[in-house]
Amino acid sequence: MNMKTNLARYFTVLLFVMAAFAQTSALAEKRELYQLKVYHLKDEKQRDCLENYLKQAYIPALHRAGIGKVGVFKPAGNADSLIYVLIPFKSAKQFFSLSDNIAADKNYLTAGDDYLNTSFDNPVFKSIESILMESISGMPVLSVPTLKSDAADRIYELRRYEAATEKLHENKISQFNNGELDIFKRLGFNTVFCGKVKAGSKLPSLVYMTSFENKAERDAHWKAFSADSEWIKLNSQPKYAHNFLRADIYLLNPVSYSEI
Repeated sequence: MNMKTNLARYFTVLLFVMAAFAQTSALAEKRELYQLKVYHLKDEKQRDCLENYLKQAYIPALHRAGIGKVGVFKPAGNADSLIYVLIPFKSAKQFFSLSDNIAADKNYLTAGDDYLNTSFDNPVFKSIESILMESISGMPVLSVPTLKSDAADRIYELRRYEAATEKLHENKISQFNNGELDIFKRLGFNTVFCGKVKAGSKLPSLVYMTSFENKAERDAHWKAFSADSEWIKLNSQPKYAHNFLRADIYLLNPVSYSEI
């Protein structure tokens, strides 16, 4: 009888552990990856060539490879120097297989010929930055905002919080997961994504994007956030002290063909 009881208990515990593991795995599978490509440009000619490539060749090829909506942005008030491309991936496999997939896409090769086969003395960009991120548990998938203003007026705010140590970096992510993202949602920040940087410069860091109808609305939202009682209470907790070293803030406008 004792042996049967012990076996029953063993299998009960085993089933519980397996169910918990399956649930954890299912949640992990829903976490997205994001690649943020930043093209550094020297002049309007490069920008025009790059944008034509993105619009006519690259983004359609991404869709054929199973990629969802793609965001394309430029710095507010400084259109020529940088182009930001935000690409969401469902899995690491999808990210790592992308280059091979589009290299075999005949439509892509034809539509992107000017970009792909440009000569060494006529480059389309000065350089490309690439930042790879994994979504955090508090916001596992990207959210496309439903803004109503003209694209030229919309502000997408990209922030990078760099931490002094990896432990403090994880602490900042915990703060986002346990209150900060909820406050953003309540106050209408239209958060697009929130990702832990896995590869790129300025590690360790957390990158996220919020969106607003215009610059005035953006400023008003941050004023309300700073004065919000729940934020003040959350941020005053000693356990969250010094959890980021510096914040880089970039105000962006979406281009006309951006899907985010």
